[in-house]
Amino acid sequence: QFVESGGGSVQAGDSLRLSCAASGQSFHNYVGGWSRQTPGKEREFVAVVSFRGDWTYYAESVKGRFTISRDNDKNMMYLQMNSLKPEDTAIYSCATSPHLTRSLAGFDYWGQGTQVTVSS
Repeated sequence: QFVESGGGSVQAGDSLRLSCAASGQSFHNYVGGWSRQTPGKEREFVAVVSFRGDWTYYAESVKGRFTISRDNDKNMMYLQMNSLKPEDTAIYSCATSPHLTRSLAGFDYWGQGTQVTVSS
């Protein structure tokens, strides 16, 4: 079970911090990830964080602007999004995977997501 929050409507260049609350699992035993999706398009990989948070990987489109992190004590995962662009507009969802990955592979169950809208 994943519950995302923190989305909203912002201007280009603004920042948002998304949160993901995970329940029903041993969170520290899983890799965490964020994805995004817009209507009519396939889900897009955004970022992944390793079990202990010491390794991260980002899609080229967000590298240098987004930062993924986690707090295993709180069963929480975060996505700090800076320098937002209109093309970042999407529904952002979180999930976990039992294996390290650099893509959507391994993430089976995504949360319902939180809407991020960036206007120019």
